[in-house]
Amino acid sequence: MLSLKVISPEKVLFTGEVENVLVPGEVGEFEILTNHAPIISTLTDGRVVYTVNGEKKTLQILGGFVEVQKNEVILCVEM
Repeated sequence: MLSLKVISPEKVLFTGEVENVLVPGEVGEFEILTNHAPIISTLTDGRVVYTVNGEKKTLQILGGFVEVQKNEVILCVEM
């Protein structure tokens, strides 16, 4: 499991445990799974998809960045 926190300048959009996260990176979409290598990446306009208890949730973003470290994923996004 991953701990996901999605924040925008206005508010915290989501905090909780997820199975995976799909994000729109600069060179294409990439998926973050449990035990992913540490990474910091910018995000482009697109969709963030994450799975909570087998149910996929989607957010449309304008950009931002993602940081992954020790099964913690932090997304700072523009909506």
